[in-house]
Amino acid sequence: MSAPTFDALLCDLDNVIRFYDLDEVERLERAAGLAPGSTAEIAYAPERDLPLLLGRISRAQWAASVAEALADRLSPRQAGELAAAFAHAPSRADLRVVELIRRVRRSVPVVLVTNATVWLDEDLARLGLTDLADHVVNSSLIHLAKPDPAVYRLAADLAGVPAHRCAFVDDSRTNVDAARRAGMTAVLYRDVSDLHQLVAPLLDAAPAG
Repeated sequence: MSAPTFDALLCDLDNVIRFYDLDEVERLERAAGLAPGSTAEIAYAPERDLPLLLGRISRAQWAASVAEALADRLSPRQAGELAAAFAHAPSRADLRVVELIRRVRRSVPVVLVTNATVWLDEDLARLGLTDLADHVVNSSLIHLAKPDPAVYRLAADLAGVPAHRCAFVDDSRTNVDAARRAGMTAVLYRDVSDLHQLVAPLLDAAPAG
């Protein structure tokens, strides 16, 4: 049995724990003659997405900027409908990941480190995840976003663990590389097996019961 290599787990939220259902958005895109993913490409463009994730604009302002960008291809009604559907898309939690994180938290602190919105707390409550982590580092509240090194320092400080004893999980290679530069053990997430492989030594070492 190998010894755990970390004393705190720092974990991304979107595309690791939380996933969005964009079926309605894609239906509207097809009806409007747009390729699936067109709205996401516009919405996540840095000039629209980053102000939202830094807490500088509201959801309504974000949706309006997406509708404006769509207006050269669609009618105002279609653009507004698509932007609203994207901004209010429902989400779900991967329960396999949630269960793994809950098991890890019995042994070490867990910090969610996420480039997220000011309504994140509402989303976590809706998903039943308000007690998933010891702390949440939310970019829109600290006005800093990954891969800024200060985000990783803050997360380690909240965990109360030196950076070199933190494990970091994220679906973005850029964010993973930044965590490694901060001295952390960092794993690029593609599916639940990546997280399981990382935390298995800790779970194996945990006392039964």
